[in-house]
Amino acid sequence: MSADKTWREYADENYEVARLALENGYYNACLQNVQQAIEKYMKSTLISQGIAIKKTHNIELLYQLLNDAGIETDLSNDECELLDAIYIPSKYPADGVLPDFNPDKEICEQCIEIAEKVRKSLF
Repeated sequence: MSADKTWREYADENYEVARLALENGYYNACLQNVQQAIEKYMKSTLISQGIAIKKTHNIELLYQLLNDAGIETDLSNDECELLDAIYIPSKYPADGVLPDFNPDKEICEQCIEIAEKVRKSLF
C-alpha cells in the first residue's frame, strides 16, 4: 500500500475511534483521536501530492502547506486554532499545560464536524 493510503487508513481509524469515544462519553479520547484524524488526513493529502511533510502536529502549519499547494481544506483559521489548542491538553493530565481544560460533549461534537468537513474536502 502506498504511503498516502496508509496515512488515510490510519486517519479513518482515528476518526472512527473518535466517534465511538464520543458515543461512550470518553471525551478526552475523542479529542485526541479527532485531532489525529485531521492531522493524518492532511498529511495523506500532502504525501499524495508529493509534498514533503514535516514532523509536526500543528494543524495550522499543515493547513498552510495545503493552502500554498492550492489544496482546499474548508478549514477556518478559528478551527485550526481550536484543533491546535486541544492537542496538548487532550494528551496530558489536567496539571499540564492548560489546567482549566475540560473536554465536553459539545467541543467533541464540534471537532467531529470539523473532521467530517476536512475528510470530505480532501477526499
